[in-house]
Amino acid sequence: MELIKVGERTYYIKNPTNIGIYKVDENSVYIIDSGNDKDAGKKILKIIGEQGWTIKGIISTHSNADHIGGNKVIQDRTNCTILAHNIEKSFTENPILEPSFLYGSYPFKEIKNKFLFAKESVVTEIEGNLPDGLEYFSLKGHFFDMIGIKTSDDIYFLADSLFSEETINKYHLFYIYNVEEYLNTLEYLKTLDGKLYIPSHCEATNDISSLIEINISKIQEIIDKIYNACEKEMTFEDILKYIFDEYNLTMNLNQYLLIGSTIKAYLSYLVDSNKLIYEFKDNKMLWKKTN
Repeated sequence: MELIKVGERTYYIKNPTNIGIYKVDENSVYIIDSGNDKDAGKKILKIIGEQGWTIKGIISTHSNADHIGGNKVIQDRTNCTILAHNIEKSFTENPILEPSFLYGSYPFKEIKNKFLFAKESVVTEIEGNLPDGLEYFSLKGHFFDMIGIKTSDDIYFLADSLFSEETINKYHLFYIYNVEEYLNTLEYLKTLDGKLYIPSHCEATNDISSLIEINISKIQEIIDKIYNACEKEMTFEDILKYIFDEYNLTMNLNQYLLIGSTIKAYLSYLVDSNKLIYEFKDNKMLWKKTN
C-alpha cells in the first residue's frame, strides 16, 4: 500500500481497492472504503497512524465485501463512524445479504468467503452526516445505491463505476446489478469536471473520457452477444456457458455467482427493452429473441 497526496486535504492509498483519505482537520481523517478484509484494515490503520492521524469516519461507497472488508477492525480499534447510503447501509450492517442475494437463498459455507462476505459493522446513513468539504453523488448500476465522493480539492472518487482497459481486456465481464442504471451512470460521468478521478480499481487519471467509452463499448458488446445467442431458445445456464466459452473464461464458484448475476442483469435489460422474451417449456425457463 502506498500513500499518495493529490490535493491540499486529499490523499489516497494505492491498493487493489483504492482507499480515499480526506483530512477534516490537522489530526483527523475520513477514509473512503476500507479494502477487502481485516488485513487491509490493519494496513490502513498502520499507514494512518504513521502520519499521526486519527480515523474519524469511514465512507462506504457501496457494500461489496472488497470495499467494506476492513470496516469492522477499523471501527473496533477507533470507534469511528461508518457512513453508507440507503440499501448499501443495510447490506453493510448485515453483510450476509450479499452472498444471500447473489446465490438467491441461504448461502452454503463455501459461498461465505471473504470476497463475498464481510464482517458486520455499525453504520449511519450518510445523508446529512458528511463533514464539510465532502459531497456524495449517485453512481447506481454496479450495485444498488453506490455513491461517489467529491472532495474540496476537486478530486472525484468514483467507486466501481469504471473498470480499467486491462481488466476489461482480460476478463471482459465485470459485475453489474442494473445495466440501464450503469449506462446512465457512465453518461453522467461525462459531465464531471474535476482535477483528478480515482476509480476504485483503476489508476488515478485527470481524463476519464476514453475509459468511459471503453466501458460503454464492452457493455454493448455483451448485450449484442447475449441477444444474438438467443436466436434459438436458451436456458440461463446455456447463456452463461456460451458467454464463458466466447471469452475463454474458466468457471469457479465466485465467478458463477458474480457473473451469473450479471448475466441475469443483462437478460432483465433485454426483456425490459423488448428484445427478448421468456417462456416455460418442459419445466425450463427459456429465453429467445422477440419476433
